[in-house]
Amino acid sequence: MALLSAARYVARVEDVDIDGLVSAGVRLVLVDRDNTCVPRDSRTAPESVVAWFSRAREAGLRLCLVSNNIHSTQLAATAAELGCDVITHAFKPSPHALLLALRRYGVSRRECVMIGDQVFTDVIAGNLARIPTILVHPQCSEDLWYAVPFRKLESWMVRNRHFEGE
Repeated sequence: MALLSAARYVARVEDVDIDGLVSAGVRLVLVDRDNTCVPRDSRTAPESVVAWFSRAREAGLRLCLVSNNIHSTQLAATAAELGCDVITHAFKPSPHALLLALRRYGVSRRECVMIGDQVFTDVIAGNLARIPTILVHPQCSEDLWYAVPFRKLESWMVRNRHFEGE
């Protein structure tokens, strides 16, 4: 079950405590794009997410989107909007893209955190890479057809978890 459990549960990416990350020695934040930073029914991030990324950069954190999304143009636009790097075609839950990010930025697993909205991609990938994970609620209920059964199972799995910021 540890493979399916996040280290922390936070309502939204904007509720993740930046000072707490810095105090814990985090230097690199890997973040999922779809429904974590950008609602599934939108092409742009909410202002609150853009502001969180800006504050995180000001605090000295390095940020990188790690996405399974295959639309490289959309990912590049979001990375530019949020002022961060991006790794595309991540194939999460494979940990490969997360391990690539560790090497690219020269940080250890303890200096990194993975934030995402899905247990079966983001949390598993982080746990397989032995990177601490933070699960957030998806930004909207609209999802791709093949993700719907996983969302139902995830809802059941986290039903008794307290999400910080709620």
